[in-house]
Amino acid sequence: MRVVVIGASGHIGTYLVPRLVDAGHDVVAVSRGKREPYSPHGAWKHVTAVSADREAEDADGTFGRRIADLEGDVVIDLICFQEPSARHLAEALAGRVRHFLHCGTIWTHGPSARVPTTEDRPKRPLGEYGRQKAAIEAYLLERAHRDGFPATVIHPGHITGPGWVPVNPAGNVNPAVFQTLADGEELALPNFGMETVQHVHADDVARLFMDAVADPSASVGESFHSVAVGALTLRGYAEAVAGWFGREARLAYLPWERWRDTVSEEDARVTHDHIMYSPHCSMAKAERLLGHRPRYEPLEAVREAVDWLVRAGTVKV
Repeated sequence: MRVVVIGASGHIGTYLVPRLVDAGHDVVAVSRGKREPYSPHGAWKHVTAVSADREAEDADGTFGRRIADLEGDVVIDLICFQEPSARHLAEALAGRVRHFLHCGTIWTHGPSARVPTTEDRPKRPLGEYGRQKAAIEAYLLERAHRDGFPATVIHPGHITGPGWVPVNPAGNVNPAVFQTLADGEELALPNFGMETVQHVHADDVARLFMDAVADPSASVGESFHSVAVGALTLRGYAEAVAGWFGREARLAYLPWERWRDTVSEEDARVTHDHIMYSPHCSMAKAERLLGHRPRYEPLEAVREAVDWLVRAGTVKV
């Protein structure tokens, strides 16, 4: 099949595009053309690259037509963040595509209430990012059920892998947290360190997209989580990372109002975004309908990223 991937050179696309090529698909990779994939792969030589500025083309109403004119049997949208953009694209593709897959986020759920959270739980997102993603999901699935638009939504957790800094044991993306643990220095965590994060390796997200593409009869009209099985408490995560460096974690705990004054404003903002959700989502639906199981345990997924930080010299041992 001809598969168009929008946002092809990002975290997920780095793994998804080579998998699509290896599976024999004719792949069109749409991106701004300003970034190489995080990991090199020979499959990219067999991809048709298309450069597009989505924001500008959305503004002038041409992006949907541009994608439709690429004549993909399948369109995978990895970088849609606003409901009007999703509507514009879906309207342009209606009747012209066999399968449309959108990348959402577990942020659509809001704070965890009953864990593990299943896809059918009420949506209570807190921030604008989560609210927009929830609105996109509601629109696409309503179109699927009402009009037969062939939409599937996949919701990743905290995507990790070699090439970028993963969400760390303090709930932000400052690599200095990993350095503190590597050095055996004391690391302060907010509250009692019992809030949770839930990572997923980017390749496991790519694999779930592949499984959904391979079985549209089971995936169209559905949403699926894409997370490693099991969430990590900040405390348990910190203890594991310290152990990778042959250290015993030296942890301190501070009430949120005191802790946030010990870090930068940006680190505090990112941490707050993560711990107020404290996600722990279920993968049972993807296994039941698609036979999909993540290959990476949470700490395995993170360790690949931390090992890359060490090789890159970002974290010094």
